Amino acid sequence: MIKHIVMFKFKGSPDERKDIATKFMEALIQLPCEIPQLKSIDVGINMNPAETWDLVLTATADSMEDVAIYSAHPAHQAAVAIIAPYKLDRACVDYQI
Repeated sequence: MIKHIVMFKFKGSPDERKDIATKFMEALIQLPCEIPQLKSIDVGINMNPAETWDLVLTATADSMEDVAIYSAHPAHQAAVAIIAPYKLDRACVDYQI
């Protein structure tokens, strides 16, 4: 099993960043229903104003191949399109559990 953790920073005012994070989160949490390779997903919006990362997602899949299928899936690509104009930075770690 693979744990897939991704953090995002967005452009804009704090309110704009929270709004885009909320829209992105709403799209992401629907993905396990649409992508069989995605076993679970948990998404959180940062509540700490002293920190610079806006959103984190933690997902699980059976293999790195399944992570790749999830990443390329049209439903995931549609979710990513929501943040494309706002994405400032992204960090990712994938590890075996």
